[in-house]
Amino acid sequence: MEILKLKPVFKNYIWGGTRLTEDFGFDTGFDKTAEGWMLACHKDGMNTVSGGEYDGKTLAEVIETVGAETLCGTDCSKFPYFPVLIKLIDARDNLSVQVHPNDEYARRVENEFGKTEIWYVLDAADGAELIYGFKNEITKDEFRSSIENGTLLERLNSVKVKKGDLFFIEAGTVHAIGKGALIAEIQQNSNCTYRVYDYGRVGADGKPRELHIDRAVEVSETVPPKHAISHETGDNKKSRLLAKCDLFTVNKYEIENSLTLKTDSTSFNHILVLEGCGKVESTEFKKGDSLFVPASFGEYRIDGKAEIIVTKI
Repeated sequence: MEILKLKPVFKNYIWGGTRLTEDFGFDTGFDKTAEGWMLACHKDGMNTVSGGEYDGKTLAEVIETVGAETLCGTDCSKFPYFPVLIKLIDARDNLSVQVHPNDEYARRVENEFGKTEIWYVLDAADGAELIYGFKNEITKDEFRSSIENGTLLERLNSVKVKKGDLFFIEAGTVHAIGKGALIAEIQQNSNCTYRVYDYGRVGADGKPRELHIDRAVEVSETVPPKHAISHETGDNKKSRLLAKCDLFTVNKYEIENSLTLKTDSTSFNHILVLEGCGKVESTEFKKGDSLFVPASFGEYRIDGKAEIIVTKI
C-alpha cells in the first residue's frame, strides 16, 4: 500500500487572508482563503488523492476500496466515523467567539460529533491574541447576561501569542483565534460550531451572521481552562509531543537530515509539512504537503530538511 499525497480543501470565510497562497504556494481559487483542510473526510470537505494508484479518488473511496483497518488502523474502528480533521488556518481578521459541544450533546442535538481540538501557532503578528476560556468562573446566567449587555469580552481570557505556542481546547471551552495568527489545528472530525459573538459583522448576504446563544450557553464550561498553554523552547524543537489523548496523538519534528518512523496495525500516520522539502520513502514533499501513511505501511524513512507535524490515533 503506497503513501497517499492528499489535495487540500479550501474555505473562503470572511475573516481569511492570503498566507495560504503567499506562504504555502497553494492555488486556492480564492482571493482570500481562511482554511485549508489538509486531512479531511467529512461531508463538508473531502480530500482527494494526488498522484499514484488512487489519483483523483476521494479519501473515503480509498478507505472503501482498501479497507478501513488496512488504511486507517484498528484504533480508528473505535470511532463510528473518520476520527480527525486537520487544518491550516489564516486569520487575517478575528474569528467569531465560539464554542463546540461535546460528543453526547452534538450527537443528540446535531447528529454530528463533538469537537475537541489543539492549536499550534505557526506564526503570529506582533500583538496577536487568542481567546481561551474565561478569566474567572461565572454562572450560566452571568454568561448569558454578559452576551446580552455587551460585556462578554471583559469576561474572557485573552492571551498574547507567538510562534510555537500550543493550546489544548476541550469541547465546551469558549475560544477565538485573533487576527494575525497562522494556526495548525488538529481536531475531532466535526464542523459543529456555536457562535457567541461576531463583532457585528455581516455575511455575504449583507445580514448579520447567525449567533447560537442558547446552545452556546448550554454547552459551555464557564470556568477557566484546565489546560496550561505550552510554549516551544530550544529543548523541544527537534522533537515535541504536542498532544496525547483518547482522540489523537500529535508530535512535531524538526528534521535536519533524516528521521525514521513507523506505523503499525493500530493507526495511520498523517504528515503535515510546515517547512522544508524532502522525501518520505520515494514520495517527494515540499512545504504545505499533506501525506497519509497507511496503517499497514510499517517503517518509513523521511529524508530532507523539514519541520513536520505527525498525527495518529
